[in-house]
Amino acid sequence: MKRLLFLLALCPLLSAFAAQPNIVVFISDDHSQLDSQAYGSTEVRTPNMKRLAEEGLKFTHAFIASPACGPSRTALLTGLWSARNGAEANHKAKRPEVPSLPTVLRSLGYEMAIIGKVAHSGWAKFYDFDTVIGPPVGISDTAEVAKFLNERTSKKPLCLFVGTRHPHVPWSEERSYDPAKVTIPPTHVDTTVTREQRASYLTDITKSDTLLGEVRTLARKKIAGDTLFIYTADHGGQWPFGKWNLYDAGIRIPLIIAWPGTVKPATTSDAMVCWPDLLPTFIELGGGKVPEGIDGKSFAGILRGTTTTHRDHIFATHSGDGDFNVYPIRSVRTRDWKYIRNLHPEFQHHSHISRSTGPSGLVYWKTWLTAAENDPAAAATVKRFTTRPAEEFYDLANDPNELHNLATDPKQAERLTTMRSDLDAWMKQQGDTQTVFGKPLLQGEPVTLIGKQAKKASK
Repeated sequence: MKRLLFLLALCPLLSAFAAQPNIVVFISDDHSQLDSQAYGSTEVRTPNMKRLAEEGLKFTHAFIASPACGPSRTALLTGLWSARNGAEANHKAKRPEVPSLPTVLRSLGYEMAIIGKVAHSGWAKFYDFDTVIGPPVGISDTAEVAKFLNERTSKKPLCLFVGTRHPHVPWSEERSYDPAKVTIPPTHVDTTVTREQRASYLTDITKSDTLLGEVRTLARKKIAGDTLFIYTADHGGQWPFGKWNLYDAGIRIPLIIAWPGTVKPATTSDAMVCWPDLLPTFIELGGGKVPEGIDGKSFAGILRGTTTTHRDHIFATHSGDGDFNVYPIRSVRTRDWKYIRNLHPEFQHHSHISRSTGPSGLVYWKTWLTAAENDPAAAATVKRFTTRPAEEFYDLANDPNELHNLATDPKQAERLTTMRSDLDAWMKQQGDTQTVFGKPLLQGEPVTLIGKQAKKASK
């Protein structure tokens, strides 16, 4: 009888444990949302992303907290925006006292594992994972994933993050796309070298997609039981108005979730969600309580079909990336409108693309500068990249590429005032000190290159 009573008492615990889904998250590095078949692209080949969307739920309004690798990934793993977790500038770790959300999942009985680039640099050690497998720059093949899953003996539910290096620079020199046929975004200058680099970027997106398909196949074969599978990216592509910027090309990312038996196949959600929401969602799905005081909010209800909405506003910040990019920016976005505040319009806006001698874009940026000497449209694009007003305001429904700044339009004065106040209140709540990291270039100062080969590249 005592044995029977013990087993009856144990049943709810066993049931709760059994109900915990495995979670597999595949993360690309520098992949803008619209550069995918799943999101309507007709030029890039991403059959595995497309298949995942056909079998699951595609979010059309998914965003990151900050458009640089370190701050974005730290926000993911802490559920806090950058001012609160300490990782404001890129290559800056979270403050030691800031809790790790993987710790909560471990306490719920999950085995936590990282393969490739998930936390930035060597910072995975700060996040309480059971297993951390390199390379920290991200995987280029799935050998380590296969090895880990083949050798795994744990019976715990698994939460596995896999991070590839693609399509982060340096991009492939062997291109699987014809440069003459690629589509040049309206924010770019159409040059021969731009087309070549765009073809390389698309090639690496397809490489990431291939790895995604391989990881998903391994997960199906090697992970027993109920499994939720996610594809996403840390921010937009490394292009002049993408990464390191708060335009949608920098902060709007793919998020596709398949969960057989729970998520209805081939569905789309326009709920506004962001990366700090991911781990709180996992915690709720795992039967835990989301820690109080964090910025992230669980959207488990959307996956379970009990709600269709999530956030009304998306806030984003960027503080800089070494001396390459000293240009702090803040923004607030609703479904149809975006307000951007450039904290120091007296600074020149630059990034690795225009100042680095490494494989980061200078090769095509120099052709943009040459084109700007005789082409007024190219000159306007270059100026828009390097010289920005204090405020920008965009009607996203009618201007999705954010080309027409309405900040001085009298018709938008009331709406602008409201969103300006929303951002002010949020920055105060976050304790945002608006710190400038690095040495800025002021308007009018000569542009200098940074790197070992700077002197040679500037000739």
